[in-house]
Amino acid sequence: MMRIVAAFFTLLSVIAVTGVATAQNLLTIDEAIEIGLENNYGIQLSKNLTEIAGNNRSLGNAGFLPTLSLTASHTERIEDSEFEAGGEARSTSGARSSSTNAALNLDWTLFDGMQMFNTYNRLGVLEDVSNKELRLDMEALVAGISLAYYNVVRINEQLKILANNIEVSEERIEIEETKVDLGSGSQYDLLQARSDLNADRVAYIRETNQLTEAKIILNELLSRSPEEGFDVTTEINVNRGLVRDDLYQRLINENTELTIARLQKDISRLEIREIRGERFPEISLNTGYSFNRSQNDGGFIRFNETTGFSVGFTARVNIFDGFNQNRRVQNAQINQRNAELSFEMQKLRLESDFTAIYRSYENALELVDLERDNFENAEETLDIALERFRLGTISSLEFREAQRTFLQAENRLINVLFDAKVAETNLLQLSGELGSLFTR
Repeated sequence: MMRIVAAFFTLLSVIAVTGVATAQNLLTIDEAIEIGLENNYGIQLSKNLTEIAGNNRSLGNAGFLPTLSLTASHTERIEDSEFEAGGEARSTSGARSSSTNAALNLDWTLFDGMQMFNTYNRLGVLEDVSNKELRLDMEALVAGISLAYYNVVRINEQLKILANNIEVSEERIEIEETKVDLGSGSQYDLLQARSDLNADRVAYIRETNQLTEAKIILNELLSRSPEEGFDVTTEINVNRGLVRDDLYQRLINENTELTIARLQKDISRLEIREIRGERFPEISLNTGYSFNRSQNDGGFIRFNETTGFSVGFTARVNIFDGFNQNRRVQNAQINQRNAELSFEMQKLRLESDFTAIYRSYENALELVDLERDNFENAEETLDIALERFRLGTISSLEFREAQRTFLQAENRLINVLFDAKVAETNLLQLSGELGSLFTR
């Protein structure tokens, strides 16, 4: 009965780890990124904000275009009146009168101290900032999807290791049972082997739960149902050819956060120009067409109608405003200095992050080589230990130790591969290279 249960559990392990090809679809990292960029709600919100910024960048919003307005009114009145003219008194009762007025007016600012040009340029920079913020969000999403995806791969591979470990533990029990049947083994070693098998199964179940949680996290990034099933690839491929100097130059020139900080400096400079432009006179063109018609049954002039065009110019100069303009210029200059300080602070932080992450990347590559050697040695050691255990030349505890060493070596290799992938992804994000995944 024990062997039947063990075989059934092993079958479940294989199914859970490898998956049935017809049950779930294989999801590649490129497909995951494509789905995430298309479906993620945060990206959709950022795209809407970018569209708003694009709409705001217009000649009309900057003040280049004229304003055209139409006004119209009509009034009806019924009046009683008494009046005297030339010694003759007259009165009217219930006299009707009406007036109709309409006007089409055009106002056009011809000169405002170059404010409209600076405003238009500032709106353009704000649109650029919005586009870069969208890119920043997309880069963060791509990095998040990549790490979440390879975390699923990592846990999946660890599950395979644990499933294989269960098979080895089951074989150990079979050997112990044979020894007991032949009288050369002990019940203690058999019970210990069964306890170790249960411990291996507990570890497998816990790892299965971690796999479920990791898949839920990835599905959330892809804006999919947490119940959406999928399989992943089986390898964590690390790019070992990242050159530090090349990445650093891209960091300085192409990093999205630094680019946004540069644009903020441009915005501060343009804001100063806008405020200073208020010191110049503002000249406007005013033109229009008007229609006026009145009718009065009780007046001397029973009917009157006028139409005509008008054109004029208006000049306005701000002579004194309580020093508010000077205050605004001073504050804008402070904001400009703050933008420059923020840029330098951002640059220093990113350089520090880059140095630390690249060092982690180098260390991870070293560890991958070492842990791969350790894994190969531990694998060979386990094969030898299993053969010796069958022959009875090593104890059950010694075999378990070889089994544990092999399990730890496999786990360390997978974990250090994942660490290297994390460092690689972070370096690509810092250098702006992740943008190539959604701009190609």
